[in-house]
Parts: sequence; structure tokens; C-alpha cells
Amino acid sequence: MFKFLILLCIIKVSLSEYPIVIGTWGFSLEPCQIAWDLLNKGYDGIEALEAGCSYCEREQCDSTVGFGGSPDENGETTLDALIFDGRTMNVGAVAGLRRIKNVVSVAKHVLKHTKHSMLVGDQATEFAKAMGFKEESLSTNTSIGVWDDWKNGNCQPNYWINVEPNPSSSCGPYNPINENNVNYESHIGNSEIDVRLTHDTIGMVLVDHNGDIIAGTSTNGLRHKIAGRVGDSPIPGAGAYADSEVGGAAATGDGDTMIRFLPSLLAVEAMRRGATPEDASNQAILRMTKHYPSFSGAVIAVNKNGEFGASCNGMDEFPFAVMSESLKKPQIFKVACVNNLNKLLY
Repeated sequence: MFKFLILLCIIKVSLSEYPIVIGTWGFSLEPCQIAWDLLNKGYDGIEALEAGCSYCEREQCDSTVGFGGSPDENGETTLDALIFDGRTMNVGAVAGLRRIKNVVSVAKHVLKHTKHSMLVGDQATEFAKAMGFKEESLSTNTSIGVWDDWKNGNCQPNYWINVEPNPSSSCGPYNPINENNVNYESHIGNSEIDVRLTHDTIGMVLVDHNGDIIAGTSTNGLRHKIAGRVGDSPIPGAGAYADSEVGGAAATGDGDTMIRFLPSLLAVEAMRRGATPEDASNQAILRMTKHYPSFSGAVIAVNKNGEFGASCNGMDEFPFAVMSESLKKPQIFKVACVNNLNKLLY
């Protein structure tokens, strides 16, 4: 396992080179190295990104990627993933995938073997089985224990509102309260999701030797989510987005907020207008915090020249990994989240 290399000094990164691989969170060091190695062996960007994200699925990075993590309120782990091809502007995604471990690889099969963009739930499982994937339980003793502890703690936290019995002290089953008493704005402007405690995503963006850009994600979603919930990760423009004429971006954090704003698309479009990756990421974060000040999450971005940056909110700092020729080995960079004025630390 690679050791973190963190030197604390403020700098604006502008390496202007590719190929380059960038990934969310500190656990993406090894995935970035794996993707980089495949790029330099002549593999295309889709295969390289798949291999990098697959590593985290196998190793259960931070218990938030792959099997055995983030049980929903029924105790089941389900998986989401996306691969976005910035050369063809085509995408393959799966959401709420059940009983199949290799979720990013299933997303690649949606991309390469169907005319669709996304498959979901049990039907996605049937597709995966037809493509040769093995059906097996995604639960482990750890995930079952997490779910048992949650149930024994009166199912706190959960994500129900405007129901009875009171979801802040009961496990349900719930029924909607009288329509005359519903407050549809009771949660607006507030985010109770702490990404450091409930979920992370591996998001990866790479620029290959040809200058083509691939972006993708893999996650097991939000811990204790209502069964059937899908967050930002498999949604094009939310979890990730790429355009080889411009750049690519990926997001991680409170997916229920990010899915409403498409921050990865916002970052790419900001770069199209001339923003640096750092400024583009910050613009995407600021769009969300304008409406949800306590939003917790981050956006990484890289442009077609290999310049990269990131921005975050709702935490002290956000680590991400980068691998390029000049760096020689994957390194951790950090962006500090202070009053929405993000400075890159490395």
C-alpha cells in the first residue's frame, strides 16, 4: 500500500500534462496507480478506470465501496457505478445493483453491450448474470452487525420525514401524516449527512495518451438509506461527467443534494467557459452551498491539458490522489474547506 505524501504548503497546481489519473479520497492512491499502469501498457481509458475502481470494490475501500458496506434500512448492501466516455459522450451506469459484486464492470458492460445508459435493481442483476457475472450475497458479518446496531438504536439516523410514528425515535413501519400537516420545506437548507461517517465514493477521472477523458464512480451508497434510494454516483453529470474537448469531473458526498445540481456537469461547463479546474470545482460547490449551506462533499476536476483541482464543503479538508509522469508515484493532495474559499494543499 502506498504511503500518503502530504506536504502542507499552498500552491495552485498547473502541471499541463497527460496522461493523468485523479481520484477522490486518500484510498484512491492504489487505484490511481493501477489505472496509470494500464494506460502505460496500452489499455484504453475505460479499461484503466474499470481496473482502478475494481480494486476498491474488492478491497472494500473505507467500507463504502463494494460489497459488505452501507446496509440499507432492510440490511441489504446494494451498489451503484458509472463510466462516462468523454470521447463518444456515451455512458454506462447501474443503480441499486443487487447480489453482484463487480458493479463498475457491469457499468462497462452496459456501456459496451447495450444502447441504454442505465440499468437498475433486479433487472440490472439479470443483465449482469447474462453477461457472465456471478450472483452472490453482498452482506458480510460486518455489514450485518452495523445494521443490527442501527436497529437496536431505534433506527437512528434515518431519512424519513412527514410520517408517523415519529421517525426520530421509531423504526416504523411508517405511514404518511395528514396532508394538512405536511411541511415540505422542513429540511430545506439543511444537510444531516456526514460523508465521513456514512459514505464515500471512489470517483476517478483520467486523461489518456490520446487526450481522451474518462470519468467514473463506484459506491455502496448511503448507510441506512431507504431501500431503493439512489444517490448521485450513477447519475451522469452528478457523480461524474467527461467531455474530451474540455475535461472531466467527479463528485463525492451528500448524493441527495448533488443529484439536484449535477455538480460534475457544472464543473465541466465552467471549464468550457475558461475556468481553471480549481475554480470550476469551486463554482460547482458554491452552487450547492447557496441553497444547502451545510452540504458536505467535494468535487475533483481535470481539464484536457492535465491541469487539476478540487473544492469541498462541510469538512476541514478533502484529500484526493493524483498520478502523472512528473509525480513519478501517486501522491495525496489536500484541499482545505474554509468559508468556501478553497486552497489547494500538497
